[in-house]
Amino acid sequence: MPRSSDSVPTDGTDRSHDTSQSVAEPFLDADGEFLVQVVTLQDGLIAWATGESFNETTYRRYRGHLLARHDLRHLVPPFVRKCRTLAQFWGWIKEEKPTYAERRSLIWEGFGPLIDHLEHGNRTPSEEAISVTLASLDADGVSRMWRTALDRRVHDPEGAITLAKSLLEAVCKHVLDGLDIQYEPRADLPKLWSLASKQLKLAPSQHQEEVFRAILGNCQAVVGNLAAVRNKLGDAHGHGRRPVKPQARHAELAVNLSGSMAAFLVATWENREQQQH
Repeated sequence: MPRSSDSVPTDGTDRSHDTSQSVAEPFLDADGEFLVQVVTLQDGLIAWATGESFNETTYRRYRGHLLARHDLRHLVPPFVRKCRTLAQFWGWIKEEKPTYAERRSLIWEGFGPLIDHLEHGNRTPSEEAISVTLASLDADGVSRMWRTALDRRVHDPEGAITLAKSLLEAVCKHVLDGLDIQYEPRADLPKLWSLASKQLKLAPSQHQEEVFRAILGNCQAVVGNLAAVRNKLGDAHGHGRRPVKPQARHAELAVNLSGSMAAFLVATWENREQQQH
């Protein structure tokens, strides 16, 4: 079936038993080449989802290699864990996303945290821990915002600060949606955090111990100040005649704070879900 530019396949081709062998398998002989396997897996699934071919043996082998890496299993895209064969993947993707463009985006988003982890092994342990936690959220755009904010800290501090606030807003909304809690579409970050924290028993007023009240109160203050610094230094608003230009250190502080707060919220929510089930 030829590639169709971002449209729905219309020829009714049944790919359930198609095991085309037209994609050559690269020779891999070192741990440093593991990234090549992952990228090959990503590109092969994109090809398969958009009317081209991918090697069934290659898919099963690389999937097995990936799942055997226990240090990376938390970053494996859910659809790779779920689909043992290309036929299973085809059955899933054709129902999940109707157009080629949507399928590409979904697959790129799924592999993003894993490829980012393999490409940026020099990141700090805290950044890696946050990446892992946000990847577990499995929400479109959240991991991408985090990765982009990290990458922009030096060359685009204003953009990084804007993304820091947007990241925390997105995580708050995702948690509230998961808890089936209503919120105003235009609610600001402090309001979203307040709603989410109360549902997760993270509001200072919900605790008696002074040390916990102080820590959670400081978390609340950090969120409020992240919103304020974004409005003051970020690029979402116009600047006056004497604009304050953020430096890389400002962006690093904002991004790291946002990531830490987002990861804390997600971890608390996941712990609650596990206890309830």
